[in-house]
Amino acid sequence: MTDATAGAGRTQAVRSRPAPVGGRVDIGTCRRVTVTAVSERGWRDDAALLADMRASGGPDTSQWLARWRPGNGAGSSTLVQVEALDGSRFAFLIDTGWDPAYMAGRYRDLGVDRMLRDGEVAFLYLTHEHLDHLWGVEAVLSVRPDIEILSPSTFGPEADRFLDGAEYPEAGARNRVPHTGRRVRLEPGGVHRLAPGVASVTFDLPILLGIEGEQSLFFHVADRGIVCVTGCCHQTITRFADYARENLAGGERLYGLYGGLHLAPFGEIEPDKEELIEALGSYGFQKIAANHCTGLPAVERMLALGYPVVRGSGRAGSRSDLYVGNGDSVTFG
Repeated sequence: MTDATAGAGRTQAVRSRPAPVGGRVDIGTCRRVTVTAVSERGWRDDAALLADMRASGGPDTSQWLARWRPGNGAGSSTLVQVEALDGSRFAFLIDTGWDPAYMAGRYRDLGVDRMLRDGEVAFLYLTHEHLDHLWGVEAVLSVRPDIEILSPSTFGPEADRFLDGAEYPEAGARNRVPHTGRRVRLEPGGVHRLAPGVASVTFDLPILLGIEGEQSLFFHVADRGIVCVTGCCHQTITRFADYARENLAGGERLYGLYGGLHLAPFGEIEPDKEELIEALGSYGFQKIAANHCTGLPAVERMLALGYPVVRGSGRAGSRSDLYVGNGDSVTFG
């Protein structure tokens, strides 16, 4: 399906090298992108998550060895639907949440399970291996075990084993349905063109819980500009937006932003994150659909600053209607 994987064959793991940056990379254009938050609530209780993290050794501990209390996991997962310039359409899924039972319910509620069964989801794009983005993968594989998976090449061996079908009892992580399809590992160092107007960039950096790297998406919407879509944006929103400005054709016009921005994930805005919120206003985004680990206090601060925040319905378990929450969609284009 994707340009990055064309001709790769039915191999279990393929490494995809990016187009190196040097001047501005032209990723083409698409007509429209619709993003639906299948689930943006990664966990149910902030205090419980922080307590589990502290009890297991703090933010530098391995998520695969920590003891996470049952029942606190929910998950982050997003459906993306792209309309090409010729009117053709395709869809893909970003991340798979944390708790498989919870995620299976979310997929049923929004009809994503039917889309998976009918082959309407072209591939699964995994931004990084944090538990609230990966550990619910059984909910997807139980419906379509051979779906193509695009993951960053920075994935650790535990994550690869998990996709193959593994259990980490101490952490409460289990995938009983091995992935049988093609797996593409997107390397850092440049731009991966996935389809006309759609590209991925792998940011290689250490993030909490012993994880390395996160990949994020850029869409070039014709006559509008660049849309930046991220899972958690551990690379920071300024680095993410600056990458588009400096390396993508059309990057001087940033149109939309969607996803978790990791500004107040546990309910408090630290001084360095306040600086990032202030800096966000300088990029000229026309639509900001910030949810998940952005944190409600950060969204409230954006609204106070007059940013064009897209609001939601507050339904299906989301904490507020001030941002795009569970089941809500936003269209760019």
